[in-house]
Parts: sequence; structure tokens; C-alpha cells
Amino acid sequence: MTTFALIHGGGGSGWDFHRLGPELVARGHDFVAPDLPITDSSAGLPDFVDTVLAALGDASDVAVVGHSYGGFTAPLVASKVRARLLVYLAGMIPAPAEPPGQWWGNTGFSAPSGLSDVETFFNGVDPALASDGMAHGRDQVSREGEDPWPLPAHPDVPTRVVLCRDDRFFTPHFQRRVARERLGIEPDEVDGPHCAPLSHPAQIADLLVGYL
Repeated sequence: MTTFALIHGGGGSGWDFHRLGPELVARGHDFVAPDLPITDSSAGLPDFVDTVLAALGDASDVAVVGHSYGGFTAPLVASKVRARLLVYLAGMIPAPAEPPGQWWGNTGFSAPSGLSDVETFFNGVDPALASDGMAHGRDQVSREGEDPWPLPAHPDVPTRVVLCRDDRFFTPHFQRRVARERLGIEPDEVDGPHCAPLSHPAQIADLLVGYL
């Protein structure tokens, strides 16, 4: 049995995986999905890592999944626990010494225009579920944005990149380019928007378990 550490994105919470987690359990595995201390202005990436490690406890067979902004924390956790697998799910792929706040410009990210947050992140999600997703959002005031990403290189862990075909925030074209440039990896694809763990949890669970 593998324990999946599911790491949420910016302004998110463990609730973001409340549909994906049970799908992993149904396939014979376990998961943790802690709330990172993003509402603490003194917290940084080390605190995020400690939060995930505390949730994992003594789990020894671990796969780490970083969704969106969780991509900065996921490889740090993976290196600490000697994970069997690291997955960037619509994830931001860091570079050594690069502060998260500089990732946007360094990758050439261009934000979508003329769309609401629901249209950007939850397109195709059931409206009631999308509304719940917005309600569970949190203000991110943590300090990691200007701190250099601490690893000297990407960890030596089997790594996959998964893009979401209907993602309007990190478009498939953008995700493919960044994955190739930063990791030399061709992404796999799932259906759904940026918040695909809400809309397509079974499809994502099948993909994650298939990587093991």
C-alpha cells in the first residue's frame, strides 16, 4: 500500500482532494491531504514541508503529488521521504534558487483575461461543487514567494507531469513547454480544468495508481 501525499495549490486546502482521496483508498492505497499554513505570514517552504511530513507520520511507501503551486513543496517532501514517485499535477515546476514569485516571469506565464475565477479554475465542474471550491479558498499570506527554492537540483525521484486538457490557467501548450524545458518530460494528460481533482477524481486516481 502506498500513501499519497496530496499537496494543494495556492489559496487552497486539503479539501481540494476530498473526491480524489477516497478514489485512491478504493484502489487499495492511502492518502494525506493536509492544510498548509498559508495563512501564517511567518510560514515558508520549510513549514509547508514539515506540515506534510507530520501528516505522513511513519509512512514508508510514499508518492507525492503537487497540484499547481504545490509543485514547489512536493519535490522538497519527495527528497525528504525518498518517495517512490513525484507527480506534478497541473503543477508549477521549480528551478534551483528560483523564488516562487519569480517563476511566473521566468516561465513566460500569461494569465487568462476576461474570465472569472470560476471560469478560469472550475470550468466544467458542477456549479454547486465549484461554489464550494470558491468558499474553501484561503488567503495566502505566507512568506515563501521571495525565498530561493532550496534544492541544488531536482530530486532523483521518478517524476511525472500531468496536464489537464481543459486547463485555462496553465494551458496544455504552456504545461508541455515548461515540462520539456525544466525536466525534459512529456506530460501525460487527463480531462478536466485546473481543479481536475474535483471534476475527474477517478481518472486521476487511475493514472496515479498506474504509475506505481
